[in-house]
Amino acid sequence: MLELAGIIILGILAQWFAWKLKLPAILPLILIGLIVGPISTLFTEDSSKIIEPIWNGKTGLFPGDSLYYFVSLAISIILFEGGLTLKRSEIKNIGPVISKLITIGSVVTFFGAGIAAHYILGLSWSISFLFSGLIIVTGPTVITPILRNIPLKKDISAVLKWEGILIDPIGALVAVLVYEFISVGGGGDFTFTALIEFGKILLFGTTFGFTFAHGLTAAVKRNFIPHYLLNVVSLSVVLLVFVMSDVFAHESGLLAVVVMGMVMGNTDLPNIKELLYFKESLSVLLISILFILLSANINIADLELIFNWGTLILFAVIVFVVRPLGVFLSTRGSNLQLKEKLFISWVGPRGIVAAGIASLFGSKLFSKGVPGADYITPLVFVIVLGTVLLNATTARMFAKLVGVFLKRSEGILIIGASKLSRLIAQYLKEHNRHVVLIDNNQTNISKAKKLGIDAISANIYSDSLTDNIELSDMGYVMALTANSDINNFAVKKFEKQFGENGSFRLVNTDEMNDPQNNPKEGLFSHTDDFIKLMEAARKYPSIHEIKLKDQTHYEGLIEITKADESIIPIFLKSPDGELHIIPSFSKSFTDITEGYELVYLGKMLDVDKHADITEEE
Repeated sequence: MLELAGIIILGILAQWFAWKLKLPAILPLILIGLIVGPISTLFTEDSSKIIEPIWNGKTGLFPGDSLYYFVSLAISIILFEGGLTLKRSEIKNIGPVISKLITIGSVVTFFGAGIAAHYILGLSWSISFLFSGLIIVTGPTVITPILRNIPLKKDISAVLKWEGILIDPIGALVAVLVYEFISVGGGGDFTFTALIEFGKILLFGTTFGFTFAHGLTAAVKRNFIPHYLLNVVSLSVVLLVFVMSDVFAHESGLLAVVVMGMVMGNTDLPNIKELLYFKESLSVLLISILFILLSANINIADLELIFNWGTLILFAVIVFVVRPLGVFLSTRGSNLQLKEKLFISWVGPRGIVAAGIASLFGSKLFSKGVPGADYITPLVFVIVLGTVLLNATTARMFAKLVGVFLKRSEGILIIGASKLSRLIAQYLKEHNRHVVLIDNNQTNISKAKKLGIDAISANIYSDSLTDNIELSDMGYVMALTANSDINNFAVKKFEKQFGENGSFRLVNTDEMNDPQNNPKEGLFSHTDDFIKLMEAARKYPSIHEIKLKDQTHYEGLIEITKADESIIPIFLKSPDGELHIIPSFSKSFTDITEGYELVYLGKMLDVDKHADITEEE
């Protein structure tokens, strides 16, 4: 009991330190696991581990193969949660790149790392290719925290995120095939056996995943499941799909849960947000437990086995040769620039799936007496720990070095997806600005997506938004909801992470009636609150531009908009096309010359009537 409680407490503590230091949680988790596992044998009285994961007769937590059953089930939940976050809309521009990365890139990694392991460490071909199959995967649980605080173009973040999730089951499938090859002794009939196994994995994995995803979605929509049981029923269905698929085709469960997550994540499921929050919390707990358990399960002899120059050379070949080669071959002919390809090549951390399956297969082959099987687990852990440590400490610096680091984040995060927000977002999108709408109203989100606008259904009081790597290029926040408390909260919460260039909100009714109390973060006009803006958007749902002559012309038009509730100034457009958000203190712009344009919402101004404002003044 003490060991189980200790693992959970240490795991959550490691997660907190990782959050505080802005590092992937895998680093402190693996280090803690090594300290309470193999390293602890160096200073305990009887040379035993503080935490022994596998039951050895007197101590231990899991008897026999039960540790690996637990690992498999936990990985299935983590992959399902990852699948839920994959949206088709994110890959409009980079779909072919992702497809090639998980096919061509996997082939390059498999053969490149396998050949390197064979010649550098002298491992047999079968063990070398089992190792290379395991390190094909790049973990989403480690990529997200690495990229979270690096302002990047949306396409780069999306490529790395999708690759990390989709390639997990692919790497697992390749490792399974090699494992089957080793298990059957590499006989001449392996090719036929492997093809049959691969076909069964694809068939049952996709069939079970697709079928149960639609079944569970239909059950939720028709209210067959009470709200308070939704999360636990979904969890039980995920485990059922994983186990059933595995029964029909060994190791097909990973593919099944990813397919199930992807299908459900791209359907109009009303409770998808609650499901995501629950799965995220569960994934954090499982990852915390798994990494400590798997690290603690390594023995000191395993570490001594790989403590040599050959391991370091192999690591360098995988990171500096194999990974870039796979990325460059996969991105040939794409719209990605050289600097973007270089950054994607640099960021390829391995995660929980590689570590978990390596522990499972390594121990099974070692117990069968397969030569070189004792290298698998520690060698994969070195790659996992080394790539995470390298990327976590250098990704930001490397992004600046190659030029993909956005010096100024120009994306605009709009809180609220009402008709008003959608009109403004459409205009911004037409002027090549990355804009994302956030709302917990699924109807508003659906309407925004039909217009081709990036929209996320989320609760701003949740911390999940700050983990969304697709929002890494946000530099402005505009809170446009009907609730002034939500607007105030959004500005305060997101101004540091997403509002480095400006964080604004609509004025409330009290501020509108008191011009002297004009907040510095006020938006558009101190005479217009949400109700007036929505009324203008309802009557005149369009955004117009009017050319300006000079500062006086601009100030005169601003006064006219204050007198007419059907005209709301929103942006100032400079001669080079750059858009500037107009704050409620609209006289903050002082150097307006000919060539500027006033962008406004509502009724169209009579250009001829207001062209001579300067002369009248």
